[in-house]
Amino acid sequence: MILPSSDTPIGKWVANCPELIPVLEKHQIDYCCGGNKSLSDACDKAGVGLDSILSELNQVVTKLDDEPHKDWSAVALTELCDHIERTHHAYLLKTLPDLAKLVAKVRNAHSDRHPELCDLESTFRELCAELIPHMMKEEKILFPAIRRMETVDPQTNNPFGSVQNPINMMEHEHDNAGNALRKLRELTNDFIVPANACTSYQAMLTGLKNLEADLHQHIHKENNILFPKAVLLEASLIGV
Repeated sequence: MILPSSDTPIGKWVANCPELIPVLEKHQIDYCCGGNKSLSDACDKAGVGLDSILSELNQVVTKLDDEPHKDWSAVALTELCDHIERTHHAYLLKTLPDLAKLVAKVRNAHSDRHPELCDLESTFRELCAELIPHMMKEEKILFPAIRRMETVDPQTNNPFGSVQNPINMMEHEHDNAGNALRKLRELTNDFIVPANACTSYQAMLTGLKNLEADLHQHIHKENNILFPKAVLLEASLIGV
């Protein structure tokens, strides 16, 4: 596989080769909400050297075996919508309530020595409060509209007009989620376990780190693959 140029949007790098994600995550390079930025600009924002990142990314590519991976940029939009619901939405609906209880438990037990836990709980609850209705809007409004464009009745009028309108809203809410994730990482010092932390504290940090990783991939698949392809499909149907 030949890697794109450093001027190519980082979202396209990941869309072409998801195996690059661990390297980007390690260096906190934003490939989901900031997927429209070039790799060069993304590295500048993250404060890491472009040459060093390119070297690591090339190492990943050279080590890839011949086993095929799922190329989400090549599947039908309906299949991608189904995958996002079954995988990422299902993960959030299962994980958020339990993680909220754990965050509250740790804040209650340790906020005297770690006052930042109060801000962490507030940020986490705000994130949950936005993610739940966000997913419902996708499942009840946006995704059905995208699926209809691939059916025998693609010309069905949507009450919201162009599919770009709800996409704009979803992308705005993705930006909010990305900001919340960055704040959670800052408040936990990059999810580093404090000295003498209890098992619950460690479990909370692991849960938050896993949540961040899943949301990054979730938002990437929507912002950088699903949404642009939906806009192009709509344009082709109306002859723009």
